[in-house]
Amino acid sequence: MQNNRYIFREGWISIIVNTLLFGLKYWAGIVTGSVALIADAWHTLTDSVSSVIVLIGGKISSKPADDDHPFGHGRAEHIAAIIIGVLLAIVAFDFVLKSVDKFGTREQTVFGTVAWVVTIISIISKELLAQYAFFGFRKTNSTILKADAWHHRTDALSSVIILIGMLVGKYFWWTDAVLGFIVAIMIAYASFEILSKEIKSLLGESPSDDLLEKIHKTVALNCTIRVNLHHIHLHHYGNHTEMSCHIKLPPEMTLYETHEICTKIEKAIKKEFGFITTIHPEPLNDNLKTFERF
Repeated sequence: MQNNRYIFREGWISIIVNTLLFGLKYWAGIVTGSVALIADAWHTLTDSVSSVIVLIGGKISSKPADDDHPFGHGRAEHIAAIIIGVLLAIVAFDFVLKSVDKFGTREQTVFGTVAWVVTIISIISKELLAQYAFFGFRKTNSTILKADAWHHRTDALSSVIILIGMLVGKYFWWTDAVLGFIVAIMIAYASFEILSKEIKSLLGESPSDDLLEKIHKTVALNCTIRVNLHHIHLHHYGNHTEMSCHIKLPPEMTLYETHEICTKIEKAIKKEFGFITTIHPEPLNDNLKTFERF
């Protein structure tokens, strides 16, 4: 419930603020003829679109598990974050095309008071939105909020670059075109950061060395015998994580004893990391006996 509250609140605030900023930036871009400002306006509009995706992704991911989705709908957050990343990549590519065209025309952009005021308002507004989304991410660990926060942050940074460019714009005709390229690179990097992480989560990933060490320590502290934990895999479903692993136990152990150890390990990992664990027990020696089935 807390996740949903932060996601929906951040989503609606973002839609309202970004729509207003888009109108201001686009108007300023038309008045000054700046391709960087117009491109930055469209970047802001994609923030509104991404916020709609945030709301939809948050709504879907909050659904409980059912027969068709036994692990819940948490991966909707990853899919929504990937859509945001793709939108950022498209915007970055469009900025490159517009900047190339600006270089070709060799047209110098004259920035006026309107551009200065709108850009400063944009920087402050977007950074406040980014801070709120990051705050929500720290509270909920929602990847979709983190992706949206970086979207806001890249928009704020691109506006900072444009503001700096305005200072030197009157001296160099190519300033606006260069600003377009710089903004495109920043947005493309943000897209790469989001897509690489979310695609990795969807495809499945091995735990980091640091996490593996912590898991082994937790198991060792909760077992009186060495269980030789191995073959560890994590499966992320939004905020819900499933872990699967193998353990090796003495072959003379009864099924009841094996079950007791597995349950103890599962509870310890659940308490320490919040993971739901499935354990496959194996005999400690490699000489497996074949049992005839009657």
